[in-house]
Amino acid sequence: MLEALKVIILGLVEGITEWLPISSTGHLILVEEFIHLKSSDAFVSMFNVVIQLGAILAVVVIYFEKLNPFSSRKTEKQKLMTIQLWVKVVIATLPALVFGLLLDDWIDAHMMNAFVVALMLILYGIGFLFVEDYKKGTKPKAERLSQLTIPMTLAIGGFQVLALIPGTSRSGATILGGLLIGASRAVAAEFTFFLAIPVMFGASFLKIVKFGFHFTVGEFFLLILGCAVSFGVSVVAIKFLMGYIKKHDFKAFGYYRIVLGIIVLLYFGVKALI
Repeated sequence: MLEALKVIILGLVEGITEWLPISSTGHLILVEEFIHLKSSDAFVSMFNVVIQLGAILAVVVIYFEKLNPFSSRKTEKQKLMTIQLWVKVVIATLPALVFGLLLDDWIDAHMMNAFVVALMLILYGIGFLFVEDYKKGTKPKAERLSQLTIPMTLAIGGFQVLALIPGTSRSGATILGGLLIGASRAVAAEFTFFLAIPVMFGASFLKIVKFGFHFTVGEFFLLILGCAVSFGVSVVAIKFLMGYIKKHDFKAFGYYRIVLGIIVLLYFGVKALI
């Protein structure tokens, strides 16, 4: 029962922080200081990635009509535009796919620590503040997903590579990149959601393969519970973000990242000295 409660809390954290540009890793690294699953390190490492499947299913459900090129409700032109959107998603995914496969183990071994997470939280927080001021008053080049060009999608894909560094936030890096190249807030956010589909499915599959399909009944239950909670909370988080950015910029998230980064730095700094 206690383990299930822990998983529910982790699912809540994942569902909220995966889509808001505030770094799910930054939050999980703090939460895991106080909440420890009584499972092997290998299972916990796999759980922290695979729990994202629930979050990504929320995107599929919310945007199913927009992402479905075979919908009977769409005209032939709309179906073609949906296929073009998927082509852009695949192209933008390639850089992270290549570098992720090459660097996954190295990053886990050398960069998965509190200092790197705190530094990335602060740097990208400052980045959001800078970009919002820099872009203030300028008209976006892409106010619809169809206006994203191939070079623009490749650039966003390049920013997604930066998110391999813990604490960066995948949504934070790609939204920031989208804003820099001229996408509107809504386009940058939506394209970020769609980019997550192949990336997070791929990352989850990779972790499961590395772990092996040797779950106990208890571990399988915890994994399903975590995914279910993550799914439900993600639906709320995505709808909140899309509603929020219609009237506000991303500065609040920038300030939040900086504060969280300082908290992580201070907490683990003091802990190391004690």
